[in-house]
Amino acid sequence: MRKVIEPQMQLGELPIGGIELDPRSRDDIPQILRGLQHLYTTPEVRAEVFAILEELVPERSTETGPEKVDVENGRPGMSQWNLLVLGVLRLGLNADYDRIRELANEHKTIRQFLGHSGWDDDTSYGLQTVRDNLSRFTPEVLDRINQVVVRAGHRALKKAWRTVSSAAVTRSWWRPMFTTRPTPTCCWTRSAR
Repeated sequence: MRKVIEPQMQLGELPIGGIELDPRSRDDIPQILRGLQHLYTTPEVRAEVFAILEELVPERSTETGPEKVDVENGRPGMSQWNLLVLGVLRLGLNADYDRIRELANEHKTIRQFLGHSGWDDDTSYGLQTVRDNLSRFTPEVLDRINQVVVRAGHRALKKAWRTVSSAAVTRSWWRPMFTTRPTPTCCWTRSAR
């Protein structure tokens, strides 16, 4: 049975919104994780993204051709949230499956985002599991998710713009036009005379 996200947290597991990321880091991994953290903590965006992720059901080959796997039966697969985290990292870092497997198994912060507690969780991702699951997370799927995120950003910007008073914006915009500043004098212009 595939789940969008595991509803029951384990002992030692941190909520996604409570994971601390270094704000001064210039590396690309914390920046990607910060975006995923915002996506997860915004319920309306998260619902739209998870609706897209639910379409990524694996297929099995039969005599009549490929058919979708029954998501209600069978062994548990990788959750859709883990698929999103690892898929965005793979496409955002332009990394191969070996690097994503190494990050998923060894990087502490990424493991926290995947829902693994630090001290008693020995969950390990195999290369074939990573390859099979992330092969469905294509750039087209990421583009659809990006469209959802961009629309949410526009809605947030529009909401923030409405809260700002138009009079305050007009005053602060016109003020620099009517103030005069003295022209700076350089030391070499005086000595050249």
